[in-house]
Amino acid sequence: MSAVKNIAVIGAGPMGLAAAYELCKKGHRITVFEKAAQIGGMSVSFDFDGTHIERYYHFVCATDFTLFRYLDELGITNALHWTRTRMGFYFNGRLYDWGHPFALLKFDGLGWIAKARYALHVMYTRGIKDWRALDKISATEWLHKWLGAKGYDVLWRSLFYYKFYELQNELSAAWLGTRIKRVALSRKSLFVEEMGYLEGGSDVVLNALEGKLRSMNCDIRLAQGIDEIVIQSGQVRGVRIGDDVQYFDQVISTAPLPYLVKMAPALPLVEHQKIAAIRNVGVVCVILKLKNAFTRNFWMNINDPRIEIPGLIEYSNLNPLGNAIVYAPYYMPQSNPKYLRDPQVFVDETLAYMKLIRPDFDPKNEVLAATASRYEYSQTVCSPGFFDALPPMESAATGLFLADTSHYYPEDRSITESLQVGCKLAELAHAQSSGNI
Repeated sequence: MSAVKNIAVIGAGPMGLAAAYELCKKGHRITVFEKAAQIGGMSVSFDFDGTHIERYYHFVCATDFTLFRYLDELGITNALHWTRTRMGFYFNGRLYDWGHPFALLKFDGLGWIAKARYALHVMYTRGIKDWRALDKISATEWLHKWLGAKGYDVLWRSLFYYKFYELQNELSAAWLGTRIKRVALSRKSLFVEEMGYLEGGSDVVLNALEGKLRSMNCDIRLAQGIDEIVIQSGQVRGVRIGDDVQYFDQVISTAPLPYLVKMAPALPLVEHQKIAAIRNVGVVCVILKLKNAFTRNFWMNINDPRIEIPGLIEYSNLNPLGNAIVYAPYYMPQSNPKYLRDPQVFVDETLAYMKLIRPDFDPKNEVLAATASRYEYSQTVCSPGFFDALPPMESAATGLFLADTSHYYPEDRSITESLQVGCKLAELAHAQSSGNI
């Protein structure tokens, strides 16, 4: 039998709520601390000109099994819907259909040999089960090997550059491969792509979890950030908020790791250095509400020398929301001089790009609303050897457990991965309380 523990969970995103929920089910006393005034983390929603929508887009794939389990357990499976989606590729001034064999055959940006190499690469990648070997090599090296220089330049170079800039060659092949596989396995057939969405967005899961937690007497404290995770003699003692130290047997942190190293100054030195070495890029995500659809595509990759974003996501072609909704993500290291520009500059830049893609597009008549959101730690830079670089979820400081989106590696960022990592954190904390680890 495990002893009932008094446990603090830092962060009320899907990961933190899942960890709290699993531990409540095992009888532990849980307090969730969230520095924002609402739950959600990077899955947070807001009122966008009368439309309730997430600040950062999410979609569901056929392999999101942990999400499906939670939807069933929470009684909200009917919120999940599937849509046959389309993909586009804007290349050198022309918008092509993409994502199926006929589109590849019609694409005139590559020769037949490069097209065959690309198709074989996707087929090979969707069958990979063990990513350890690809963890050791760079994604760009891997792509060059499979596609050749021309194939890489046409299909991938701009996507890497406009997400990571000077870090573009520092990603592992495993990180990229799982993204290719996830989307490939969501296809109903070679010719039909199908993606899912939650009616009501991620809030459907978040609110259901919050309701369950409150019914189990979990204390959820919003607008209450943690100043310090108190560690003494290698043991967690609790958390400090201002001058107030609150004592807990265990602490689970789901905050971004760069925040954790600031919150836990007494971490063992080696662990502190390992966490501090992990790098991230930020994002400024533009959201537009339009009168009419911009294209028929859900996802559009872009490779055009005039356009400095990796793509556009026309979310309303996945989830019909009444008006067209377009996301334009500007990923970049936080050191990039563009990163701290005024949000309106990003909006104006996006509209100029859309005018290039569709010269008949008239922003003055089409745009109903526009905004942009900034998130400092959006994407971990998962370099070759990242399996070994990741800090363990169980800290060397007894009673501390930690994870953020980097622990999804090599999988893609998604709600299902957040829930899965939250479950793993709860499992580790419960096992320690039982004396099993």
